[in-house]
Amino acid sequence: MTHTAQLDWPEGLPFSTAFGDVYFSRDSGLEETRHVFIDGNRLPERFAALAPQQVFTIGETGFGTGLNFLCAWQCFRRHAPLNARLSFVSVEKFPLAAADLRRALALWPELAAEADALCARYVAPPPGWHRFVFDQGRVTLTLIVGEAVPCWQMAEARVDAWFLDGFAPSKNPDMWHDTLFQTMARLARPGASFATFTSAGFVRRGLQAAGFVVEKVPGYGSKREMSRGHYAGGGAQPEWEAPWFAHAPLPAGAERRAVIVGGGVAGAASAWSLANRGWQVALIERHPTLAREGSGNDQGVLYARLSAHDTPLTQLVLAGYRYSLALLQQLLTDRPDDWRQTGVLQLPVDDNDLLKQQALLASGLADGWVEWLDRHAASERAGIELPQGGLFFPQGGWLHPPALARALCDHPGIDVITNTSVLELSQNAADGQWVVSGEQGAIAFGSVVVLAGGADSAAFDCTSHLPLKRIRGQITHLPATADSQALRIVLCHEGYVAPARQGIHTLGASFKFNAEHLLLTAEEHQDNLAMLAAMAPALHAACQADMLDVAHLDGRAGWRCTSPDYLPLIGPVAPMRDFVRAYAPLALDASLKLTEPAPWATGLYVNTAHGSRGMITAPLSGEILAAQIDNEPAPLSAALMQALHPNRFMLRHLMRGKIDPAEYL
Repeated sequence: MTHTAQLDWPEGLPFSTAFGDVYFSRDSGLEETRHVFIDGNRLPERFAALAPQQVFTIGETGFGTGLNFLCAWQCFRRHAPLNARLSFVSVEKFPLAAADLRRALALWPELAAEADALCARYVAPPPGWHRFVFDQGRVTLTLIVGEAVPCWQMAEARVDAWFLDGFAPSKNPDMWHDTLFQTMARLARPGASFATFTSAGFVRRGLQAAGFVVEKVPGYGSKREMSRGHYAGGGAQPEWEAPWFAHAPLPAGAERRAVIVGGGVAGAASAWSLANRGWQVALIERHPTLAREGSGNDQGVLYARLSAHDTPLTQLVLAGYRYSLALLQQLLTDRPDDWRQTGVLQLPVDDNDLLKQQALLASGLADGWVEWLDRHAASERAGIELPQGGLFFPQGGWLHPPALARALCDHPGIDVITNTSVLELSQNAADGQWVVSGEQGAIAFGSVVVLAGGADSAAFDCTSHLPLKRIRGQITHLPATADSQALRIVLCHEGYVAPARQGIHTLGASFKFNAEHLLLTAEEHQDNLAMLAAMAPALHAACQADMLDVAHLDGRAGWRCTSPDYLPLIGPVAPMRDFVRAYAPLALDASLKLTEPAPWATGLYVNTAHGSRGMITAPLSGEILAAQIDNEPAPLSAALMQALHPNRFMLRHLMRGKIDPAEYL
């Protein structure tokens, strides 16, 4: 199964064999884009008029070669104020292979700077939502792989300008119909513009019926006419949206100052994404240095344990995997002690696990990101004899999580405060500012507070209802030998083992659900060594593991923070008492479409419960939060954003009768 575009190159120009159509004008694709989409939406003057920190959002219905995005980005660079931001959201059913994208964009040398930046991050993505960050956070691209209409129906965005692009209506009728036009209207800001190369009558009528004012104007080159216009309202009635999952708006004029509590990767990513958007951030960590708890292992593994089913967890892991890879490439390139893209081999634990791996390959969900290696190929790639083959993630590898946290916080907009514990949160009634206090009184203040301290995020009155739990994990520091140094890739089984970093293999990690301490135990070292023997007997022998005194092995123990559904909690907080009072009728009828706004603790957010997948999900969590706080397009589908929302547990319990509203009224 393939999800990438199949191309021919007549006269050196890309041509889609699936749709039987060209990607851009044979006269000049670059000038066509500027005429139709850039000038058709009046982008130069609109970019120039942007206010400080204002976000301009462009929605596109067909990414193609990325030419429209690069032209918009270049125009934004030339005309917009330096402190404005561009958010570009685009859908593509068949993304180009990386080599084809680079070949197509090489046709336009004047876009080389933007094209090189895109191609450096681009790997043909699998279906789903994929976030790219450029120009130190000033420009974001959210590329959604899938059918245009259903993908845009699942998007969370408010669009200022629409690029209604794609193959011609006669070639691609599945896209050009009323459902798309109505979705464009639903997501449009008041007065949002649109432009398209076509002047087909049914397209103009469909846009008009959805509430757009449409005019025909001269097209480019051999195309006599095109269409452009703006959204005037008056189309279909807006759809009901669940208020308990809505954005939590900050007061108008709120100071762009934030406080992050917790200096692991989730907290550092939250700080970095906000600082990239012009926020002044104070990050508070109770230890002397960053990443001393859940993010403190010497080696964390970047790989995606995926299901063959398109579940919320699979969607999140795929989106987070690609984002983490790009971020590591950006921040830790050429730092071999901090990031090694060795590849990761996931070995099946048993026959049932093997069937799951084969089902994943057949599903196509991870096409381009994973491949099957038989025993011989796996052993050759690993550099050591293995008892079986498995799924290989060639882009994966290991990283030193504290180095990533430090790199994320190396930003002029971030002030790191260490050796400081947060004991109290309070909010001034007069101005809505949060005051974060410790033993010596106030530490920092801001209009936004993000709690990213693992299970301790539930230690405050307004977050005590969050169902967070701690699971102990212990890793073993296994001294490398001359023979074990042959290991070239990360091996994963029930746990993992990584190639040596500074003479030490990281091996682990145990799972202890009822532990109450973080002391190293010989029992868990022994469990880790037994896991190694089952996963790679030759490596176990190479490490001379049978000769080791487990009572004196070094290692590290820490707490994983998880939620009941094993998905993170990322988003705004509503106090439980106020939430139950607002939505008590749901206890009697879960189908009610209530409209009461959620009673937010305005400006308070959590980012926690990343469990054992933190290196995959925590970096992306910063973008998720920043998009919510600044009311930008979400980097994930609306359904997935809801699946991560902190309100989901209160809502479920209320609807299922596990909460008695009478106790709160």
